[in-house]
Formats: sequence, structure tokens, C-alpha cells
Amino acid sequence: MPSHLLLALILTLTVFQPDETLRRYGAADRDWQLVTLRDAPFPAKATISFPMRYRVEGMGPCNSYRSTNTLPYPWFALGPVATTRRACPDLPAEADFIDALTEATSAIVDGDTLTLSRDNVPLLVFKARD
Repeated sequence: MPSHLLLALILTLTVFQPDETLRRYGAADRDWQLVTLRDAPFPAKATISFPMRYRVEGMGPCNSYRSTNTLPYPWFALGPVATTRRACPDLPAEADFIDALTEATSAIVDGDTLTLSRDNVPLLVFKARD
């Protein structure tokens, strides 16, 4: 097999797999619903998921989003966030949500709760969706 095909196969097998550390802690195979943002109940619907290694995606109140996280669990650092561009009355809540996501530096999974924090201060608390 030519070396470039072997390299492509290795990349495919590593990049397109869920992060094993997230899987071990129960986060990779779940969708998470935002419950609180900065210690206040979130007034709209927002989600996060980790569908494959380095990939983060979900729905804000108005738009879907996606980004990357290349740090190992429990560290968290999103790359640039790409969103769709639909307008809705919840755009201010969505902006607060995306801002908090980009501020987070750690992720902790505790049963059915995922908490994204910065400097040990919880920013976003999610619950696993059934």
C-alpha cells in the first residue's frame, strides 16, 4: 500500500473516532442539554455533543454550531466556532451561550451532568438528554 494511503487510513481511524477519554467518562455517546449558564437557569434550549475526536457540535437557541477541542479531557479549549446564521428572538441568549463555551477551560463529567468551567468556576452545566 502506498505510504500516502496508509497515512490517510491512520488519520481516518484516529480523527473520526470519539475521544476515548470522553467515552470513558460517558460524554462521547450522549447529547447534553444546557441547564444553567453562569449559575442561572438558561431561558432557551441549547445542546452540546462530541460526535468524534476533536469535534464539538450542537444547537444554540437559534443556530447550530460546530468547533474543535484538541485538548485531552478534562481540559477544554474550543477553536473558532462556526454557526449557521438564522435570526430568532433568542439571539442574545445564544450569544451568551457561545461566549461561555469559548471561555471554558475544563470539562467535568459526573454521572449525567457535564460542567464546563474556567478557573474552577462553573460556566455551563448540562444534563444528559434521554
